[in-house]
Amino acid sequence: LPSQYAGPSGSAELYDPASGTFSATGSMASPRDFQTATLLSDGRVLIAGGDVTGSSALASAELYDPKTGVFSPTGSMAGARDAAVAVLLPDGRILVSGGTDGSNAVASAELYDPKTGRFSQTKAMASARLNCTATLLTDGRVLFAGGWDGSNVLASAELYDPKSGTFSPTGSMTGLRYDHTATALADGRVLIVGGTDGSDALDSSELYDPKTGEFSRTGSMAIARQGQTAASISGGRVFIAGGHHGSVSLSSVELYDPKTGTFSATGSMTQDFDTATPLPDGRVLTVGGSDMTGAAEIYQP
Repeated sequence: LPSQYAGPSGSAELYDPASGTFSATGSMASPRDFQTATLLSDGRVLIAGGDVTGSSALASAELYDPKTGVFSPTGSMAGARDAAVAVLLPDGRILVSGGTDGSNAVASAELYDPKTGRFSQTKAMASARLNCTATLLTDGRVLFAGGWDGSNVLASAELYDPKSGTFSPTGSMTGLRYDHTATALADGRVLIVGGTDGSDALDSSELYDPKTGEFSRTGSMAIARQGQTAASISGGRVFIAGGHHGSVSLSSVELYDPKTGTFSATGSMTQDFDTATPLPDGRVLTVGGSDMTGAAEIYQP
């Protein structure tokens, strides 16, 4: 974390793309970082877990209601976790998996039902995974790829089937990686980009094909990076931005074109940003970052 980091915050803001401005909204009951934030089918946002002191993971969860601008408590998870992954399932439930309990990477998984406001445990992953990716596939299953199990960087991948509530192994990635990104493509495949093998940042990428259950290499980025952001943009391309290479924060941006299987450079940001959010008009909002300036920028494809 950057030296300017002052600890977990409970504050929240809303961005209005029409005016291009941010405004304050209600604060969370518990300051937290490394939590998950997932948009529900009814427009509310589920905030789950996170960390409050750097070593104390949380089991609590909150709901943000955009109609009132207020956070309210909801059911807690069975176990504390931060740096987990969360995915909205086709039936409206949220799958929260992996992460750390504050001391160890975990394999457990839970389901949040917005109709009851409660979490229930589901089957665990075969491997504990921290800094893995979780991607919803077109058939409703969820692909979990890579990560760190507390001792080793992983190349393995698993599929969660919400119909059976179980995880099952699928093909492994072509190499070890964590702190990478995974983006669903329009044709149903998943693009895995960058990250680290535990020693060096990676410039490589690969594609997962759910029809075959296998990963295959695709084009490489111009710059190796980990901790970057990724977002789907117009034309089926993928926006890959920022991250870091060793101790160097990156402001460069590359675009992946699934038609050619190649990356190309595009306009750079002024700094490394933490999040990339596609807007309804096709632009991408990038916010926050390692410089701790509170800045935001808009990328125009």
